[in-house]
Order: sequence, then C-alpha cells, then structure tokens
Amino acid sequence: MDTDIIFAAVCAAAVLIMVLYYIRRERRLRAFLFGSLTGLAALFILNRYGESFNTWLPLNAMSVCGSTVLGVPFVIFLVILKIV
Repeated sequence: MDTDIIFAAVCAAAVLIMVLYYIRRERRLRAFLFGSLTGLAALFILNRYGESFNTWLPLNAMSVCGSTVLGVPFVIFLVILKIV
C-alpha cells in the first residue's frame, strides 16, 4: 500500500474522531474554538521560535488545517515526525 494513502486514511480517521468529540460536547463551539486556538498558537510558536530547538515547523495548508481541527496533539505529532 502506498504511504500517502495510509497517511490520508489516518488523517481522515483523526478528523472524524475529533468531529464526533466536538459534536458530543455540551458547549460545542467553545470546545472547538479552544482546541483550534491552542493548536494554532502552538503551531505559530513552533514556527517562530522552533529553530532554536531544532523543531521548526513550516506553515502550509496541511499543518494549519490539521492544527485547527485536531489542536495541540496534531502539533505534537508533527514534532515527533520531524524528530524521527
């Protein structure tokens, strides 16, 4: 199997899990906004100051959309992938 297909399937599953999580929350909008803002903040901080820690992450469509939907765990996952 092609790795791009596996990666896309894992990302789709993660997005589905997060959408289900946000739907089941009592305050859906607040939970989504908090997760999105913290994820984007973590991504922008690593983009701005990551060079000093050798964990610089580029701002592209995938990283911004992923950190918006999935939050800080996505940014941590990107850092782990960058290190390995």
